[in-house]
Amino acid sequence: MNTQDGLLIVGEDLCQQLVGREQAFDAVQSVFAAMARGGARNFPVVREALGYADALYGFKSGFDRDGQVLGVKSGGYWPGNADKGLTNHQSTVFLFDPDNGRLSALVGGNYLTAVRTAASSAVSIAHLARKDAKVLGMVGAGHQSTFQLRAAAEQRDFERVVAWNPHPDMLPRLGAVAEEIGLEFEAVSQQELGAQADVIITITSAFEPLLMKDWIKPGTHLACMGTDTKGKMEVDPDLLATATVFTDEVAQSVTIGEAQHAVAAGSLTETAITPIGAVINGDHPGRSNADEITLFDGTGVGLQDLAVASVAARRAAETGKAQRALL
Repeated sequence: MNTQDGLLIVGEDLCQQLVGREQAFDAVQSVFAAMARGGARNFPVVREALGYADALYGFKSGFDRDGQVLGVKSGGYWPGNADKGLTNHQSTVFLFDPDNGRLSALVGGNYLTAVRTAASSAVSIAHLARKDAKVLGMVGAGHQSTFQLRAAAEQRDFERVVAWNPHPDMLPRLGAVAEEIGLEFEAVSQQELGAQADVIITITSAFEPLLMKDWIKPGTHLACMGTDTKGKMEVDPDLLATATVFTDEVAQSVTIGEAQHAVAAGSLTETAITPIGAVINGDHPGRSNADEITLFDGTGVGLQDLAVASVAARRAAETGKAQRALL
């Protein structure tokens, strides 16, 4: 990206105009493939509890040599924001010119975090879910859940959505989105969800299992997409020991992702976890049979953020819609 014309500033509203689900899917799929080829790498994550406002704050960064994208996302999770009319996740992406290190763009990261997280689970569904999947299960009904539902619905010919949330009063919003896109919707118990769903997306901030191994039927694909940090847990660790596990990045999966507990217990080895990029590149077959339970541990790598932010910055520059500032 040319830094001669000044710093690009791409705000939240413009990001929503320029980066839709299709662009996010393509960007995330491409960067997962680059990671698996060794053409892109994430740097170590910094993620800390502030000890203030119950917030988690950190940095995710990396370099996509294949795509020539370098940068860092700074931000975190403020659980009290919803009561203030704000998004719980707050972040900004800083893009740098890989040829000289100069700051080239500041890109709003709130919407992009939501759309790239949804794209990540959608990529896993596209490559791992059974082709005949008809029932989508949603565990969680927060801000991110509607992005997840819309993106997932484009990957298979779903007929129904079954959902559970610890606060049932939040489910109608998810139901309205399902109705809007032509899918039946039903609020169910966790056990009923496991018994009915062919694909399950978990998108919570849980630190204890919300789904147990025995509730999941053969052939299910799960995408565990909730807040990743030390101690997080959305599903029974025994489920990971019996499922075929895929992830965006193994190093994060075993330290801050859903796999951390199974690996710590010795029921899952790090070498048994496959990067989703290997499936995208054709180096791993993915699902091997109709009864196999597959699980994608979406930990949210920095390169996802950089990929969608670079799309936003490039399109903003091409359309002349971005603000510019001199450094």
